[in-house]
Amino acid sequence: MPDNGLFLPEPVIRFGSFLLIFGTLAIIELFHPRLERPEMLAALKTRRWLTNVGMLIISSVALRIVFPAAAVGAALWGESQGIGLFNQFSVPVWVAALVSIVVLDFAVWFEHLLSHKIPLLWRIHRMHHADTGFDLTTALRFHPLEIIISMVWKVGIVLALGAPAWSVLVFEVILNGTAMFNHANIALPKHIDRLVRLVLVTPDMHRVHHSTIRAETDSNYGFSLSLWDRLFATYIDQPAKGHPEMDIGLDEYRDSRQPSGLIWSLQLPFRKR
Repeated sequence: MPDNGLFLPEPVIRFGSFLLIFGTLAIIELFHPRLERPEMLAALKTRRWLTNVGMLIISSVALRIVFPAAAVGAALWGESQGIGLFNQFSVPVWVAALVSIVVLDFAVWFEHLLSHKIPLLWRIHRMHHADTGFDLTTALRFHPLEIIISMVWKVGIVLALGAPAWSVLVFEVILNGTAMFNHANIALPKHIDRLVRLVLVTPDMHRVHHSTIRAETDSNYGFSLSLWDRLFATYIDQPAKGHPEMDIGLDEYRDSRQPSGLIWSLQLPFRKR
Protein backbone atom coordinates (compact mmCIF):
# COMPACT_ATOMS: atom_id res chain seq x y z
CA MET A 1 0.00 0.00 0.00
CA PRO A 2 1.20 3.59 -0.62
CA ASP A 3 2.03 6.21 1.96
CA ASN A 4 -0.78 6.60 4.51
CA GLY A 5 -1.06 10.32 3.69
CA LEU A 6 -1.43 11.62 7.25
CA PHE A 7 0.36 14.96 7.55
CA LEU A 8 -1.27 16.15 10.79
CA PRO A 9 -1.87 14.18 13.99
CA GLU A 10 -5.21 12.39 13.87
CA PRO A 11 -6.57 14.05 17.05
CA VAL A 12 -5.81 17.51 15.64
CA ILE A 13 -7.70 16.82 12.42
CA ARG A 14 -10.65 15.29 14.24
CA PHE A 15 -10.91 17.99 16.89
CA GLY A 16 -10.47 20.81 14.38
CA SER A 17 -13.20 19.45 12.10
CA PHE A 18 -15.46 18.84 15.12
CA LEU A 19 -15.16 22.44 16.30
CA LEU A 20 -15.81 23.82 12.81
CA ILE A 21 -18.89 21.66 12.18
CA PHE A 22 -20.25 22.02 15.72
CA GLY A 23 -19.86 25.80 15.70
CA THR A 24 -21.46 26.19 12.27
CA LEU A 25 -24.48 24.03 13.14
CA ALA A 26 -24.92 25.67 16.55
CA ILE A 27 -25.21 29.08 14.87
CA ILE A 28 -27.71 27.77 12.30
CA GLU A 29 -29.75 26.14 15.09
CA LEU A 30 -29.86 29.44 16.94
CA PHE A 31 -31.23 31.45 14.02
CA HIS A 32 -33.20 28.80 12.09
CA PRO A 33 -34.54 26.17 14.54
CA ARG A 34 -36.82 23.45 13.18
CA LEU A 35 -38.70 22.95 16.47
CA GLU A 36 -39.09 25.26 19.45
CA ARG A 37 -40.03 23.34 22.59
CA PRO A 38 -39.39 23.82 26.33
CA GLU A 39 -36.72 21.08 26.40
CA MET A 40 -34.83 22.91 23.64
CA LEU A 41 -34.99 26.33 25.26
CA ALA A 42 -33.63 28.27 28.25
CA ALA A 43 -32.53 26.46 31.43
CA LEU A 44 -33.50 22.95 30.34
CA LYS A 45 -31.60 23.36 27.08
CA THR A 46 -28.54 24.46 29.06
CA ARG A 47 -28.87 21.44 31.36
CA ARG A 48 -29.21 19.09 28.38
CA TRP A 49 -26.23 20.66 26.60
CA LEU A 50 -24.01 20.37 29.67
CA THR A 51 -24.98 16.71 30.08
CA ASN A 52 -24.56 15.80 26.42
CA VAL A 53 -21.24 17.60 26.03
CA GLY A 54 -20.12 16.10 29.34
CA MET A 55 -20.96 12.66 27.97
CA LEU A 56 -18.80 13.34 24.94
CA ILE A 57 -15.85 14.30 27.13
CA ILE A 58 -16.20 11.22 29.35
CA SER A 59 -16.60 8.91 26.35
CA SER A 60 -13.60 10.45 24.58
CA VAL A 61 -11.36 10.00 27.61
CA ALA A 62 -12.55 6.41 28.11
CA LEU A 63 -11.93 5.64 24.46
CA ARG A 64 -8.41 7.03 24.52
CA ILE A 65 -7.61 4.94 27.59
CA VAL A 66 -8.87 1.71 26.01
CA PHE A 67 -7.84 2.49 22.40
CA PRO A 68 -5.03 5.08 22.47
CA ALA A 69 -4.59 4.96 18.69
CA ALA A 70 -8.26 4.36 17.81
CA ALA A 71 -9.31 3.09 14.36
CA VAL A 72 -6.69 5.10 12.46
CA GLY A 73 -3.94 3.59 14.58
CA ALA A 74 -5.37 0.12 13.92
CA ALA A 75 -5.24 0.82 10.18
CA LEU A 76 -1.58 1.92 10.40
CA TRP A 77 -0.71 -1.19 12.40
CA GLY A 78 -2.59 -3.44 9.97
CA GLU A 79 -0.70 -1.89 7.07
CA SER A 80 2.67 -2.42 8.79
CA GLN A 81 1.79 -6.07 9.43
CA GLY A 82 0.26 -6.72 6.02
CA ILE A 83 -3.11 -7.54 7.58
CA GLY A 84 -6.37 -7.24 5.68
CA LEU A 85 -7.79 -7.62 2.19
CA PHE A 86 -6.29 -4.51 0.59
CA ASN A 87 -2.86 -5.21 2.06
CA GLN A 88 -2.78 -8.58 0.30
CA PHE A 89 -3.54 -7.40 -3.23
CA SER A 90 -2.38 -4.62 -5.51
CA VAL A 91 -5.41 -2.34 -5.49
CA PRO A 92 -5.45 1.35 -6.47
CA VAL A 93 -5.48 3.35 -3.26
CA TRP A 94 -8.56 5.33 -4.29
CA VAL A 95 -10.50 2.08 -4.79
CA ALA A 96 -9.41 0.77 -1.40
CA ALA A 97 -10.32 4.09 0.21
CA LEU A 98 -13.75 4.37 -1.41
CA VAL A 99 -14.69 0.77 -0.66
CA SER A 100 -13.45 1.13 2.93
CA ILE A 101 -15.54 4.25 3.54
CA VAL A 102 -18.70 2.68 2.12
CA VAL A 103 -18.21 -0.63 3.97
CA LEU A 104 -17.50 1.18 7.25
CA ASP A 105 -20.67 3.23 6.81
CA PHE A 106 -22.69 0.04 6.32
CA ALA A 107 -20.97 -1.50 9.35
CA VAL A 108 -22.03 1.46 11.51
CA TRP A 109 -25.59 1.22 10.15
CA PHE A 110 -25.70 -2.51 10.94
CA GLU A 111 -24.26 -1.98 14.42
CA HIS A 112 -26.94 0.62 15.07
CA LEU A 113 -29.61 -1.83 13.93
CA LEU A 114 -28.25 -4.49 16.30
CA SER A 115 -28.22 -2.00 19.18
CA HIS A 116 -32.01 -1.87 18.85
CA LYS A 117 -32.53 -5.62 18.39
CA ILE A 118 -30.20 -7.14 21.02
CA PRO A 119 -31.54 -6.47 24.55
CA LEU A 120 -28.13 -6.02 26.19
CA LEU A 121 -27.03 -3.52 23.55
CA TRP A 122 -30.36 -1.70 23.78
CA ARG A 123 -29.89 -1.22 27.53
CA ILE A 124 -26.77 0.76 26.70
CA HIS A 125 -28.03 2.50 23.56
CA ARG A 126 -31.34 3.66 25.09
CA MET A 127 -29.46 6.41 26.93
CA HIS A 128 -29.04 8.11 23.54
CA HIS A 129 -32.80 7.86 22.94
CA ALA A 130 -33.77 9.02 26.42
CA ASP A 131 -32.99 12.62 25.45
CA THR A 132 -36.36 14.41 25.30
CA GLY A 133 -34.89 17.06 23.03
CA PHE A 134 -33.41 16.63 19.58
CA ASP A 135 -30.62 18.95 18.62
CA LEU A 136 -26.95 19.14 17.77
CA THR A 137 -25.82 17.84 21.16
CA THR A 138 -27.96 14.70 20.94
CA ALA A 139 -25.33 13.48 18.46
CA LEU A 140 -22.78 13.61 21.29
CA ARG A 141 -24.96 11.68 23.74
CA PHE A 142 -23.59 8.12 23.61
CA HIS A 143 -22.67 6.09 26.66
CA PRO A 144 -18.93 5.36 27.07
CA LEU A 145 -19.69 1.64 26.92
CA GLU A 146 -21.36 2.06 23.55
CA ILE A 147 -18.46 4.13 22.23
CA ILE A 148 -15.98 1.42 23.25
CA ILE A 149 -18.11 -1.38 21.78
CA SER A 150 -18.46 0.60 18.57
CA MET A 151 -14.70 1.10 18.34
CA VAL A 152 -14.07 -2.64 18.79
CA TRP A 153 -16.46 -3.27 15.89
CA LYS A 154 -14.87 -0.60 13.66
CA VAL A 155 -11.34 -1.78 14.40
CA GLY A 156 -12.36 -5.30 13.40
CA ILE A 157 -13.74 -4.04 10.08
CA VAL A 158 -10.70 -1.84 9.45
CA LEU A 159 -8.29 -4.74 10.02
CA ALA A 160 -10.36 -7.15 7.93
CA LEU A 161 -10.38 -4.69 5.03
CA GLY A 162 -6.80 -3.48 5.42
CA ALA A 163 -8.30 0.00 5.01
CA PRO A 164 -5.88 2.86 4.22
CA ALA A 165 -5.32 4.90 7.37
CA TRP A 166 -6.19 8.21 5.73
CA SER A 167 -9.51 6.82 4.47
CA VAL A 168 -10.39 5.69 8.00
CA LEU A 169 -9.72 9.22 9.22
CA VAL A 170 -11.84 10.65 6.41
CA PHE A 171 -14.63 8.26 7.35
CA GLU A 172 -14.47 9.23 11.03
CA VAL A 173 -14.67 12.94 10.16
CA ILE A 174 -17.60 12.30 7.79
CA LEU A 175 -19.39 10.14 10.37
CA ASN A 176 -19.01 12.69 13.16
CA GLY A 177 -19.99 15.56 10.88
CA THR A 178 -23.07 13.89 9.39
CA ALA A 179 -24.19 12.65 12.83
CA MET A 180 -24.13 16.22 14.14
CA PHE A 181 -25.88 17.43 10.98
CA ASN A 182 -28.73 14.93 11.08
CA HIS A 183 -29.34 15.48 14.79
CA ALA A 184 -29.31 19.26 14.41
CA ASN A 185 -32.49 21.23 15.12
CA ILE A 186 -32.35 23.03 11.80
CA ALA A 187 -34.96 23.66 9.14
CA LEU A 188 -34.10 22.61 5.62
CA PRO A 189 -36.50 23.70 2.86
CA LYS A 190 -38.59 20.70 1.84
CA HIS A 191 -37.28 20.57 -1.70
CA ILE A 192 -33.68 20.64 -0.45
CA ASP A 193 -34.42 17.98 2.16
CA ARG A 194 -35.90 15.73 -0.52
CA LEU A 195 -32.82 16.15 -2.68
CA VAL A 196 -30.23 15.72 0.08
CA ARG A 197 -31.86 12.63 1.60
CA LEU A 198 -31.47 10.80 -1.68
CA VAL A 199 -27.84 10.46 -0.61
CA LEU A 200 -27.39 11.65 2.98
CA VAL A 201 -29.50 11.34 6.12
CA THR A 202 -31.18 14.68 6.89
CA PRO A 203 -32.39 16.00 10.26
CA ASP A 204 -36.06 15.40 9.36
CA MET A 205 -35.23 11.85 8.30
CA HIS A 206 -33.28 10.98 11.43
CA ARG A 207 -35.69 12.76 13.81
CA VAL A 208 -38.22 10.02 12.96
CA HIS A 209 -35.82 7.55 14.57
CA HIS A 210 -36.10 9.45 17.87
CA SER A 211 -39.89 9.14 18.02
CA THR A 212 -41.49 7.45 21.04
CA ILE A 213 -43.49 5.26 18.62
CA ARG A 214 -41.65 1.94 18.48
CA ALA A 215 -42.17 1.35 14.76
CA GLU A 216 -40.60 4.75 14.06
CA THR A 217 -37.77 4.21 16.54
CA ASP A 218 -36.98 1.00 14.68
CA SER A 219 -36.42 2.83 11.41
CA ASN A 220 -34.00 5.26 9.76
CA TYR A 221 -30.86 3.86 11.40
CA GLY A 222 -28.43 5.63 9.10
CA PHE A 223 -26.01 8.34 10.18
CA SER A 224 -24.40 9.15 6.84
CA LEU A 225 -25.71 7.41 3.72
CA SER A 226 -29.49 7.04 3.42
CA LEU A 227 -29.02 4.09 1.05
CA TRP A 228 -29.03 1.36 3.70
CA ASP A 229 -32.45 2.12 5.15
CA ARG A 230 -34.00 2.20 1.71
CA LEU A 231 -32.21 -0.98 0.67
CA PHE A 232 -33.19 -2.98 3.76
CA ALA A 233 -36.74 -1.59 4.08
CA THR A 234 -36.17 0.26 7.36
CA TYR A 235 -36.98 3.67 5.87
CA ILE A 236 -39.90 5.81 7.06
CA ASP A 237 -40.39 9.11 5.26
CA GLN A 238 -42.25 11.13 7.93
CA PRO A 239 -43.45 10.64 11.53
CA ALA A 240 -47.13 9.73 11.94
CA LYS A 241 -47.86 12.82 14.08
CA GLY A 242 -45.79 15.18 11.95
CA HIS A 243 -42.57 16.79 13.15
CA PRO A 244 -44.10 19.64 15.20
CA GLU A 245 -46.35 17.28 17.18
CA MET A 246 -44.23 14.14 17.46
CA ASP A 247 -43.08 12.95 20.89
CA ILE A 248 -39.29 12.63 21.14
CA GLY A 249 -37.48 10.32 23.55
CA LEU A 250 -38.69 7.26 25.43
CA ASP A 251 -42.23 7.12 26.85
CA GLU A 252 -41.09 6.00 30.30
CA TYR A 253 -38.88 9.07 30.76
CA ARG A 254 -40.73 11.83 28.90
CA ASP A 255 -42.36 13.28 32.02
CA SER A 256 -39.07 13.45 33.94
CA ARG A 257 -36.13 15.83 34.01
CA GLN A 258 -33.84 12.89 34.78
CA PRO A 259 -32.63 12.29 31.18
CA SER A 260 -31.06 15.75 31.23
CA GLY A 261 -28.86 14.75 34.20
CA LEU A 262 -25.33 13.44 33.64
CA ILE A 263 -25.15 10.96 36.53
CA TRP A 264 -28.60 9.57 35.79
CA SER A 265 -27.67 9.12 32.14
CA LEU A 266 -24.42 7.31 32.97
CA GLN A 267 -26.31 4.96 35.29
CA LEU A 268 -29.19 4.21 32.89
CA PRO A 269 -27.72 1.00 31.35
CA PHE A 270 -27.55 -0.49 34.84
CA ARG A 271 -31.10 0.40 35.83
CA LYS A 272 -33.90 -2.16 35.57
CA ARG A 273 -36.24 0.50 34.26
